[in-house]
Amino acid sequence: MTSIILLSIFGIINLFVGFMKSKRILLPLSLLFLAVVFGANLFSWNEAQSYFNHMLTIDNYAVAFTGIMVLATLLLLPFSQHYIEEANENLAEFYSLLLFSLVGAIMMVSYENMLMLFIGIEILSIAMYVLAGSDKRRLRSNEAALKYFLMGAFFTGVLLFGIVLIYGATGSFYLTDIAATAAVNDGTVNAMFTLGLLLLVIGISFKISAAPFHFWAPDVYEGTPTLFTSYMSTVVKIAGVAAFYKLMAAAFAASYAAWFPTLIAITVLTLVVGNIGAVVQTNFKRMLAYSSVSHAGYLLMALVAFNERSDASILFYSLSYALATIVAFAVLQYVSEQRNGDETYAAFNGLGKTNPLLAFAMTVAMCSLSGIPLTAGFFGKLFVFTAVVQDARLMWLVVVAVLMAAVGIYYYFKVVIAMYMQPAADAAKIRIGSFASFMLIFITVFTILLGIAPALVSDLL
Repeated sequence: MTSIILLSIFGIINLFVGFMKSKRILLPLSLLFLAVVFGANLFSWNEAQSYFNHMLTIDNYAVAFTGIMVLATLLLLPFSQHYIEEANENLAEFYSLLLFSLVGAIMMVSYENMLMLFIGIEILSIAMYVLAGSDKRRLRSNEAALKYFLMGAFFTGVLLFGIVLIYGATGSFYLTDIAATAAVNDGTVNAMFTLGLLLLVIGISFKISAAPFHFWAPDVYEGTPTLFTSYMSTVVKIAGVAAFYKLMAAAFAASYAAWFPTLIAITVLTLVVGNIGAVVQTNFKRMLAYSSVSHAGYLLMALVAFNERSDASILFYSLSYALATIVAFAVLQYVSEQRNGDETYAAFNGLGKTNPLLAFAMTVAMCSLSGIPLTAGFFGKLFVFTAVVQDARLMWLVVVAVLMAAVGIYYYFKVVIAMYMQPAADAAKIRIGSFASFMLIFITVFTILLGIAPALVSDLL
């Protein structure tokens, strides 16, 4: 709860600071705010407390995922330097919207009442609708915001309808009451309950861009400014998956047989569509969009497994995925700016010679996303697969996931080949600030460290 209060206060303060003539104070101030929130969040560890008549509970699960989301935001903000250099008049609003959206994300991982889940999703989503269209001069940004808003509003209605049906079947919005009612009735209360559960699965699947509800992701990712795309593909997805797992574990554990067939079909479809879709892309940013879809599939595997290893594997995978994705979008941003907005693979040609740091950081990020050993992504996939193989019936799912991971290596290494094996179209060195360089080195080292000593995070839950 402390994190929610601090983020709300800091977001308002940030807006008032925006009235100052100098914009350069906004970035260090926002980083300071996030560092304070990250530290304050840690003090809630092993100190579970409930708020608002038990509608919100801050326990270790909420603290762990809040820490990852705040850390991800803290790590991606240093790459917003070009907004400051352009003296963007909306900079304070951008930073404040990110802080406010984190409030919604935290509510999504700490709710105990489905109304609180809905409020958290809306706080997060509304901020992202605005940020998706923040580059008003580009038609693609306007298109991204419109598509995201219209489809997001539709699936919010689907989610809300599901919540209403669950309430009608059980008489409560509280997860514990829903679980008790389902347990008494052997997991299925009535047709209304089953339909409500199905609509909930569909609504949240859209939020995490799981197939076949992923169709908005490529266009929205491509049109949204790269900084906010990075936030969308990390924090928004982590919050959605964590909320999804909590909903199923706390309210619908007894209904596993009812939602398992639907969710496993979504998982397999997400893995296949995400990876195959990424193979045919020529635009690197759209490839990352389909990659994000595929990673939703790997995270859903842990949810489908639904055992004592699921929450820890989701936590570690979320962190490893966030680190690599932030680096990938950061490097893309600098390369695109230097190459006049070019976001194709060709824009990376010769990067290994023109800027070895960017090339090395991107290589480590691609290795982590594809699950190569000695990176965090390897253990992320390993922990998910370990959770799945606990159920002998799901061995075939691991086989499908391994095959799709092999497909992933193909398209992830396209950019590595371009950086080191293709001649540079533009010999000019791509310059980045010293602070951004430090953050790239830090995230890269952290990714490798987690690939060597995963127990630093994997044993938290």
